[in-house]
Amino acid sequence: MNTITHPRPHAGQPVLWSGAALASARLVLILLHGRGASASDILILGEELRLLNAAFVAPQAAGHTWYPRSFLAPLDQNEPGITSAMEVLAELVGHIEHAGFTANRIGLVGFSQGACLALEFAARHARQYAGIAGLSGGLIGPPGTPRDYPGSLKGTPVFLGCSDVDPHIPLDRVHETTQVLRKLGATVDERIYHQMDHGVNEDEVEAVRAMFRPAAIG
Repeated sequence: MNTITHPRPHAGQPVLWSGAALASARLVLILLHGRGASASDILILGEELRLLNAAFVAPQAAGHTWYPRSFLAPLDQNEPGITSAMEVLAELVGHIEHAGFTANRIGLVGFSQGACLALEFAARHARQYAGIAGLSGGLIGPPGTPRDYPGSLKGTPVFLGCSDVDPHIPLDRVHETTQVLRKLGATVDERIYHQMDHGVNEDEVEAVRAMFRPAAIG
């Protein structure tokens, strides 16, 4: 298990870009990799989305893990990893906004650990995004974690895809995430796949592509 001890472990890590140039893009997608993976790995997913006029940006986690334990562990056991990851995302969103993009031209896509971060960040920083895609993930924290997030997602489209037997993501947490995000004003498309491995399937890729296509074209 990777142990995070630095107070801001993810600060200063590489941030990779691909797709359209930021100056000409219509949409920017922030891609968040899973445990043991890398920014370059998750950029491959961006390429599979085949979205013209979209820029893709993927921050790298220190030690290839955003936080050391399960996303269901007590929050303090995953610090300072979670807080540092949230700071990286907030700084990245700020950079993109400074380049002239409003939040409804910014999307978040994550797999596994990255999905959990994308969903938690969106809930903590609720506003109208271009879309949020959580592939095999859910909101962070142990059962019973308060979900009294302020703000509104204002109709943000959200896609949640997960296996019904995922060894890392309990189905109840996926359902809870759907309920919480709907309460925050999101439009959620939850799809549960029978006996799927912990991975991403073509139906998910197509659903995410369809969700972001209007923002990439408009």
